[in-house]
Amino acid sequence: MSNRYTKEQLYHIMSSIHSKDTKPELLVRRFLWNSGFRYRLNHKQLPGKPDIVLRRYKTCVFVNGCFWHGHEGCDSFRMPKTNTDFWQKKIIKNRQRDILVQRKLASMGWHTITIWECELKSQRRDETLRSLVYTLNHIFLENYSVKRYAVLGDAESSMVAEDVNEYC
Repeated sequence: MSNRYTKEQLYHIMSSIHSKDTKPELLVRRFLWNSGFRYRLNHKQLPGKPDIVLRRYKTCVFVNGCFWHGHEGCDSFRMPKTNTDFWQKKIIKNRQRDILVQRKLASMGWHTITIWECELKSQRRDETLRSLVYTLNHIFLENYSVKRYAVLGDAESSMVAEDVNEYC
């Protein structure tokens, strides 16, 4: 079976795909902004230049394309039938890089959230975005909640004041 496109057409199609400002990324950014979250884009000092960086939440959000990052079990990811060796190596390399970046960010104390392109299709979009807000709020509460002190020992021996009847 031959390819539908000539080599020149394929080159033009593939070269027009960019890594920034993709439709799924714009959708997540618009939702976060309208929900009151403020963020930075593609922070150069962080490993992997995350798509969205929420400093207040110490969280990085990656919006991954199912094809480019090899989303297993997804209908949007199919290995191309031509030049298969090249694509397998490229997708494996992308997956390994994603894992390495997440580990580096975790070692720096950052949380990472990965949103897949297929999770932003109209059927699952609301659920995915509500889950994102829930996760961000949970992270915020975990990071900024008041820490309670634990009382050691039994309650009677740890009392500071003496019994009033003892001195009367």
